[in-house]
Parts: sequence; C-alpha cells; structure tokens
Amino acid sequence: MKSVVTTLSRTALLLVATTGLAFAQDGGSEWAPIGSGLAIGLAALGCGLGQGRTASAALEGMARNPQAAGSLFTPMIIGLALIESLCILGFVIAQG
Repeated sequence: MKSVVTTLSRTALLLVATTGLAFAQDGGSEWAPIGSGLAIGLAALGCGLGQGRTASAALEGMARNPQAAGSLFTPMIIGLALIESLCILGFVIAQG
C-alpha cells in the first residue's frame, strides 16, 4: 500500500510540474516538448489501465453469468469509447 501511495504522489507531482511547462504562454520554452510528451504518455497509460480494468470486469461478469453477456456488452463498449475519447482529448491538449 505504501508503494502505491508513493507512486501516486510522484505521478501527481510530475503531472503538476509538467503541466505548467507544457502550457507555457511565451512559446519559447525548451521544456514544452518534454511536458507534452509526458502528458501524452500519462494519458495513454491511464487510458490503457482503465480499458484493461473495464474489459477485465466485463469478462469476469460474463464468465460468472453467461446469460448476462448481452446486457454487459453494450455498456462495456460505451465505457471503452468514453475512455478512448479521454485519451484522444489528452493528445489534443498536449499538442495545443
């Protein structure tokens, strides 16, 4: 548990530190590409983890109750689409 908290706090610190660099208004910051790269990487990492958990939970539910497969499939696809849209939004913001 302690390693999870440490990892989350380091990630939050990195995100806060690079967000200001990625959106620098002067346009001449040499750190902006590094901030953008980290933002894209964090967006992809978070979305990949979210999609993995979503698919895992849906498949577990289908394995436990095969009759519920039809009712679990549509919400799973909608959830995956929303997670993917967040990833694309992270890409757009990082490139801005």
